[in-house]
Amino acid sequence: MLDAQNRTTSAQGLVTPGTGRLAHALASHPPVRQAKIGVLVANLGTPDNYDYWSMRRYLNEFLSDKRVVDYSAWIWQPLLQLVILSKRPFSSGANYKLIWNHEKNESPLLTITKDQTRKIAEALQSTHGDGVMVDFCMRYGNPSTESKVRAMVDAGCEKILFFPLYPHYAGATSGTANDQFFRALMKEKRQPAVRTVAEYFDHPLYIEALAKSVETAYAALPEKPDVLVASYHGMPQRYLMEGDPYHCQCQKTSRLLRERLGWEKGAIDTTFQSVFGPEEWLKPYTVEHVAELAKQGKKRIAVIAPAFSADCIETLEEINGEIREAFEHAGGESFTYIPCLNDDDAHITALCAVITENLSGWLR
Repeated sequence: MLDAQNRTTSAQGLVTPGTGRLAHALASHPPVRQAKIGVLVANLGTPDNYDYWSMRRYLNEFLSDKRVVDYSAWIWQPLLQLVILSKRPFSSGANYKLIWNHEKNESPLLTITKDQTRKIAEALQSTHGDGVMVDFCMRYGNPSTESKVRAMVDAGCEKILFFPLYPHYAGATSGTANDQFFRALMKEKRQPAVRTVAEYFDHPLYIEALAKSVETAYAALPEKPDVLVASYHGMPQRYLMEGDPYHCQCQKTSRLLRERLGWEKGAIDTTFQSVFGPEEWLKPYTVEHVAELAKQGKKRIAVIAPAFSADCIETLEEINGEIREAFEHAGGESFTYIPCLNDDDAHITALCAVITENLSGWLR
């Protein structure tokens, strides 16, 4: 039960049933909506299309974020605006075109996030009724965090749980998503009470969902892969030294997954992908590591991406394209990509459990 369900009072006084107006308020007083709890899930973002200008707007917002690239603006912005954004929208757009959901004219990340949100909403509403409102936003692109916070406040959400869909914490993912959420709250006259969901990389149901995805994939293969590679999104090595916990959380995820599967040490390799810029990033790099595995005689491998809650450009194009090609070019014979958890029922169960735990005290 919601503490807000069937609620007939507000901080301003009694609400006249059926009118949405305060019993002793002036006729000109704005309507008072039934109090709700909002659950706002957030993912990285997506361009509106794969044409040059759509890609440029998206990449400009993404690469101008100081959480993502923390170089001094006087050094970084001229390089970004004059060089990178003159060329990269073409190559990135071509990659997006390869994976684009042409039927719905949207990126796979947007399609999957919509499906996840719908299933989460159905699960929570079946338990808690209409007093819980579930929606999603993107850190970059549309729908924006600000627009969704505004919609929730307009709908009567006096409490909002903000849930960045990243199992692991990193400043460039969860951190910047929270930053944007708080910036949106700064524009609200009447700010709701808020909570943010912390990383959930070691939640038993999340590990269980990962393990089931591996078991399902392996059961469909004629031969078991020689190695399972857990490929996580990379970050500069410097961020680890400055206190970002992401690297350690990734390592623990691989260990917990291996233990749940009952495998021996060394059965899962932890690697990092999506290297960008001149700095040294977390190693080993996935694209180099899979090639080295092939040269060592590991002809059959599987790759899973535990840091991504939904398939996107980094998994559908980079892992299943560039990284697959590197393995096969080096002599590898069988490459299996295990999809992200997406809207799989076990994943939705895990996400709903995390949400319910974080709503403790707001729900009866």
